[in-house]
Order: sequence, then C-alpha cells, then structure tokens
Amino acid sequence: MAIKRAFDLAVAAVLLLVLAPLFAVVVVAIRLTSSGPAFFRQQRLGKGQVPFTCFKFRTMYVNSPDIRNPDGSTFNAEDDPRVTQVGRFLRRTSLDELPQLFNVLKGEMSMVGPRPDLVDALSLYRPGDMRRLTVKPGITGWAAIHGRNAVRLDQRRTLDQEYVDNFSLLLDFEILLRTVKVALTREGVYTSNVDIGDTNK
Repeated sequence: MAIKRAFDLAVAAVLLLVLAPLFAVVVVAIRLTSSGPAFFRQQRLGKGQVPFTCFKFRTMYVNSPDIRNPDGSTFNAEDDPRVTQVGRFLRRTSLDELPQLFNVLKGEMSMVGPRPDLVDALSLYRPGDMRRLTVKPGITGWAAIHGRNAVRLDQRRTLDQEYVDNFSLLLDFEILLRTVKVALTREGVYTSNVDIGDTNK
C-alpha cells in the first residue's frame, strides 16, 4: 500500500502539471457557456465509510434535479437535458473526472479503486458490498474497464469486490493501461436502459 500511495502521488502530480493548460481551457469553456462554477463538488463515500468531497468539472446546469435509476444509481443518458453542451463533450471524453486528481493528492482517492459511491447509496449495499469500502475509491477501476455505466449497478459492485479480493500493483497497472483504451473509445459512458433494474436489494 505504501508503494501504491507513492505511485498515486507521482502520477497525480505529473498529470496535474502536464494537464494544467487543458484544465484552464475547460474552466473557461464551462464558465463562458453556462452560469455557475467550473467545478462540481459532491459528498462521496471513502475508505472506511468516511465521506469526502469529490471534485469534478461541472457538466450540468446549476440546480438541476437529482434523478436516479430504479437501482439507486445516478441517471446518465446521452440525451439528458440537464447536461450542458460542454458537459456532453466532457462526459463523452471522461475529462469531467480529471479534477479527482486533486482528491488523489489529498489521499482521499487512488488512481485505481472502486468508483466512489454517493453517501446515501450505503443503505442499498448488499452485505458483500461493504468490502469495496476497505480500500480507497479510484478515478478508474476494475468495473470501469468492464462496461462502466452500461453494466448494471449490482454487477459493477460485484466487480469491485473482485478487485478488492485480487488487488495487486500489477493489476493496477493493467487497469490503468486498459482505461486509456476505454476512454479513447468512449465505452460505457452512458447507462444502458435495458440493463437497469431494481436488482440491488
């Protein structure tokens, strides 16, 4: 875990430096095309059930309603009217997740791990799902390279359990490499309506 933390710090610091110009462009684009802050802050579940403030680039109009799927997961459709034009681009390219590099520097997240759940999602956890909270949440993870949002929530949580049970630094490297392909091909960005169901209880 010490090596994993050192790796997280190194990668996050380098990426923030290299991507600083891109951050500036995105911030300006968001502010010029819709009113409100450039960054979106939301409470998420961290390691040991400790909540933390997760950072993202804002992709929705300010004060948009919170819409959930029947299984409790966040609604995420390609034609979602709550999403701004710039926000659609950020979501398709996964650029909206980049501010979570700051969460990695703060030690709240890792480069690789289960994606951080909303705090109220804890009430919907199955007994085995608690294992995903024994590690830090990640910017990317095992579930993210196996279908992402196109996979049902219960399946994603099962994949998270598999990651926790089989964690290794080699697995983290594999996930990071495969994440590049997933981001470039835009696989699983949006929820598949066919797969949504209340299977989580």
